Amino acid sequence: QVQLVESGGGLAQAGGSLRLSCQASGSIFSANVMGWYRQAPGKERELVATITTFGGTIYATSARGRFTISRDNDKNTVYLQMNSLKPEDAAVYYCKLETANNENWGQGTQVTVSS
Repeated sequence: QVQLVESGGGLAQAGGSLRLSCQASGSIFSANVMGWYRQAPGKERELVATITTFGGTIYATSARGRFTISRDNDKNTVYLQMNSLKPEDAAVYYCKLETANNENWGQGTQVTVSS
């Protein structure tokens, strides 16, 4: 079983920055994809960015150029550096760890952006 614990959410001003962290623990298969998704009120959960064990990344168009995803495999931790935040970035951000046979989600962390 895998547990994911997110941290780093909070309140930022438009144009500001936040850094999210997500640490995984438990039975973690070495080859996996970790990622960040977000869900704003009344909207569906959407991809923000993902990163493979080997560093391959995918970004949503809305995140590209402003957000950077990275990971520390030794710590089983994935990070999301969010710069130039916009009010439309406000959402609950969820961490996900996916392997070939399974996927696990964190509990989410709230990001609020004031204009």
